[in-house]
Amino acid sequence: MTTAADPARELYSKIEVLQDLEDKVHELMEIHERKRELWFPVDLVGPAPDECPDTHRAKLRAQAEGIPDPARAALALNLLTEEGLPHFHRLLAVYLGDDSFWRTWNNLWTAEEDRHGQVLHDYARETQLLHQRRLEEMQFEYLRAGFHPAWDRDPYRVFAYTTVQERATQFSHSETGKIVAQYEPRLASILSQVAKEEARHYTFYRTIFEEILKRDPDQALHSASFILPAIDMPGVTMPGFKDLADVIRRAGIYGPRDYLRIVQEQIRYWRIESLEGLNELGRRAQEKIMGIPARLKRIAEYMETRSKSKTFSFEVVFNREFAME
Repeated sequence: MTTAADPARELYSKIEVLQDLEDKVHELMEIHERKRELWFPVDLVGPAPDECPDTHRAKLRAQAEGIPDPARAALALNLLTEEGLPHFHRLLAVYLGDDSFWRTWNNLWTAEEDRHGQVLHDYARETQLLHQRRLEEMQFEYLRAGFHPAWDRDPYRVFAYTTVQERATQFSHSETGKIVAQYEPRLASILSQVAKEEARHYTFYRTIFEEILKRDPDQALHSASFILPAIDMPGVTMPGFKDLADVIRRAGIYGPRDYLRIVQEQIRYWRIESLEGLNELGRRAQEKIMGIPARLKRIAEYMETRSKSKTFSFEVVFNREFAME
C-alpha cells in the first residue's frame, strides 16, 4: 500500500479500493431494498384520501399544541440537519464517481434521505409547531453556508464519518420521538420511522468501512483515527447550532456519552483492537483509536460536572424563553 508521502497515489489507491467494492455494494443494496418499507411523507402526515384536509389540519394542530418548547427546538435541529442533504450527496458523488454502480447507491440514498426533511417540514408547517418563516430562513442560510469539512478530500474518512453520523442522527430522531410520544403520538411515529431508516443507512456504511478495512487496513485505520475523536454534525454551519445542540444535550436526546457509545460500537464491530499485520502507520492509528473512548469519557464527565442551568430562546420557537438544567 502507499504511504502518506505520496498523496496523489494514496488517493488513487483508495479510489481503486472503492471500485473493487462495487459487487458488495450491489449485494448490500439488494438486502437493503428487500428489508425496506417504502413510505412517503403524505402517508405519515396525511390527510387520508377520504378525510377533509381542513379538519385533518385542525386535528394535527390541536394534537401538537402541548409539545414543550425544548422538544420543538430539538425538532428544528433534527429537521434542519436533514435539510443539509445536498452537502452529503456532493461529498459522496465526488469520490464514488458518476460512472459506476456507486452512483446507483448514492442516488437511492439521496432519494430516501430526502423524505426525512420533507416529512418533518410538512409536519411543522401543518401544525404550526415552529415559526415557519424563520425555519425556512435558517434552512436557506445553512445550505448557502455549505459544509466543507477538512476530511472531505479523503474517501475513507468520508465513510468513517457517514457511519458515525448516521448512527448519531438515528439517536437524535429516536430519542426526540420518545420525549414527544407522551404529547403527540403521530410525531413520535414519524420520528421513529425516520430513525429506523437512518439505522439501515448506518448498517450499510459501517459494513462498507468494514470491507475497506479488510482490503487496506493501515490506511483505513489512519483515516478513522482522524474522524473518531470528534465529529462536526452536518448542521454545524446553521444559525444557532451551538445553542440548539446544547438543548438536545440537556434534554438527554444526544450528547457526549451517546457519541462515546457510538465510537465504542464501531471499535467493537470493526474489531480494531485485534487487527494484526499492520505497518507502522496502521499500528499508530490503532493505538490512537483505542485511546479515544477514555478521552471521550473524560470530556463527558467534565461537561456533566461543569454544566449549569441555562435559559434559551429561539426565534424559530417563537422567542419563548425556557430554562433547562
